[in-house]
Amino acid sequence: MAKQDSTIDLVFGLDDKPRFSVSVFAALQHVLASFIGIITPTLIVGGVLGLGSEVPYLVSMALIVSGIGTFIQARRIGPIGSGLLCVQGTSFAFLSSILAAGFIVKGNGGGPDEILSTIFGVCFLAAFVEIFISRFIDKLRRIITPVVTGTIITLIGLSLIKVSMTDIAGGVNAPDLGAPVNLALAGVVLITIVIFNRFQIHMLRLSAVIIGLTLGFVVAWSIGKVDFSGLDELSLIAIPVPFKYGFSFDFAAFMPIAIIYMITALETTGDLTANSMVSRQPVDGPVYIRRIKAGVLADGVNSAIASTLNSLPMTTFSQNNGVIQLTGVASRHVAIFIAAILALLGLFPIIGGILQQMPKPVLGGATLIMFGTVAMAGVKIIAEAGLNRRNMLITAISIGMGLGVAGVPEVLSAMPQGLKNIIGSPLTIGALSAIILNFLLPQNMDVAPETAAEPAETAEKSESSEAEKRSMPRAAVSRPANS
Repeated sequence: MAKQDSTIDLVFGLDDKPRFSVSVFAALQHVLASFIGIITPTLIVGGVLGLGSEVPYLVSMALIVSGIGTFIQARRIGPIGSGLLCVQGTSFAFLSSILAAGFIVKGNGGGPDEILSTIFGVCFLAAFVEIFISRFIDKLRRIITPVVTGTIITLIGLSLIKVSMTDIAGGVNAPDLGAPVNLALAGVVLITIVIFNRFQIHMLRLSAVIIGLTLGFVVAWSIGKVDFSGLDELSLIAIPVPFKYGFSFDFAAFMPIAIIYMITALETTGDLTANSMVSRQPVDGPVYIRRIKAGVLADGVNSAIASTLNSLPMTTFSQNNGVIQLTGVASRHVAIFIAAILALLGLFPIIGGILQQMPKPVLGGATLIMFGTVAMAGVKIIAEAGLNRRNMLITAISIGMGLGVAGVPEVLSAMPQGLKNIIGSPLTIGALSAIILNFLLPQNMDVAPETAAEPAETAEKSESSEAEKRSMPRAAVSRPANS
């Protein structure tokens, strides 16, 4: 049974109201810890799918909906929201599925508007999968076990490594693909992140990625690889327009995204549990279960809002739990200030415009570590579930299927196009494989056949032992005083 961490010294508890200066300072640290995580998925999708001039607006929407989602999650509106100091942000877990959806539309001749129309339409409808799951999230773990979750998360990270390496080389169809200067820029970012992760100062470790990207950006600008000439064409203010690009649906794109919503629901459960622990809140019992259900429901609702306002699906960030431990401020009222700062940043497209100019190698240097970390998080979950024969078989087959289809897509060339679009996604075929194998393979397959007779022998020994105990003096079978 999980327990609260009594070693955490809180200055302000969950329902305390810190003074204005304390709230703003704590909020700024949360924004700093989550800022790169919020905007990077949008920058990757925009760059890989060639969305061009739409990227600054999309970055603005990502920041605005993160502010809205953070407010809903912490403030609690009716049954929606955990009531914890949680930051909502764009989820990396959806990237491979969203990119696959974009390529399906692009392959059919669609432009940026059609791509975004399909992505946001599919993500909006799939969000109701998480909304539905939130009502019985406590029972879902019996179906989607840690070995399934770990396998899928590992596959997500591994499948995205190709995106990072392409960016490190210079980007898709770059004229200087693989040039030494591109590799050097990525190396500067990588080395900076590694160095800052070695610092004992917690805030410097939290800021390692943003410091690495900033240094890489400055170096790239100094050697002429950054062009700010198009910033004067950006609008002054970004106004959210519901379904600005339209609303389309594609079932082949829907399936993998719906599966990821199921997985992120379980991830959110873990993040909210960790947040409850650092906030000195219950981590078992009816209050805890209600909080988890309300938090996962908020994740689904916030993702639906994000799709409506032209942004990618959202999830509860985990890095902010470290900020709570660092500052000692767990007050959910701080979320109001976090939401205000994020929304204010999102109102100005120039922020997205500047970030869009970040050279691909600089971004790739950071995302290589991010995606590698995602994969290792999945490996850690698998290891904690136990590396027995059954779990290794599930993991090996599922990851093999996913990476195999990604590496040799021709293996499905004889299948109907509709089916190929669905199972042609590494994530879909890997996830389905893990779920089906976990359901079919017996839990006791690691037990050797010769041990089948042991229960009878054990029972006989137990009965004999009990008979001996009954025949002994009472003091002889009592627990020793020093045990």
